[in-house]
Amino acid sequence: MTDTQIFEPDGRAIPYAVVGSGPALVLIAGQGLNIGYLSTLAGSIAEADFRVIRVGSRRPPREADAVVSLHHLAQDVIDLMDHLDVAHAWVGGHAFGGSVARTASIDHHDRVNGVLLLAVDGPAGSKDAVDFSVIPESSRDREVEAMQLAVREASAGDWSVLAPGVPVLVVQGTDDQVTPAANGDDLQSSAPDRVSVVRIEGGGHMFPATHVGATSWAIEDYLDWD
Repeated sequence: MTDTQIFEPDGRAIPYAVVGSGPALVLIAGQGLNIGYLSTLAGSIAEADFRVIRVGSRRPPREADAVVSLHHLAQDVIDLMDHLDVAHAWVGGHAFGGSVARTASIDHHDRVNGVLLLAVDGPAGSKDAVDFSVIPESSRDREVEAMQLAVREASAGDWSVLAPGVPVLVVQGTDDQVTPAANGDDLQSSAPDRVSVVRIEGGGHMFPATHVGATSWAIEDYLDWD
């Protein structure tokens, strides 16, 4: 995408794009995906007076670098927020990106107003949760995909934790075969006082790109109410 910029703190190459003005919402791309597929959704939400920041994973580290974990990727998000002078935001993501968002809310509780999960990812190492056959080739980034598979394996104990007291909105496609709707239901059952679930009827795994109107409305309606 032509609007993509690269933030390079300490040699990390983190792709991002910003649209709109108002309260900040961070959207982290799913596993192995570039940020382009979230552009239409970001633009739609921005029209409701939000500043939407799309973030992708850093480029794969050199072999000499330490193994990247969810905590490293969460720090990348916070460092980008600092770079953009964003003191606090709702932080969310699609599938794997949502797991990064959860980690950011735990590691940086004072910077995250709430967590948005566009599909709830499965346990680290789950083969079903890393099936890319439904994802268009134009949205994939194979180098990042390989790195993130390693992140999943290294982060098994961090996968399903929620930060205490932080509200969570789950938006889940009813026909998602990669991150099934049951994942969101299970998360809501674990914390019914602060996890809300909205279902996108007929939405598959790529519903943030294929069902933009319904997804955007669900997010805007919840954040306006919140």
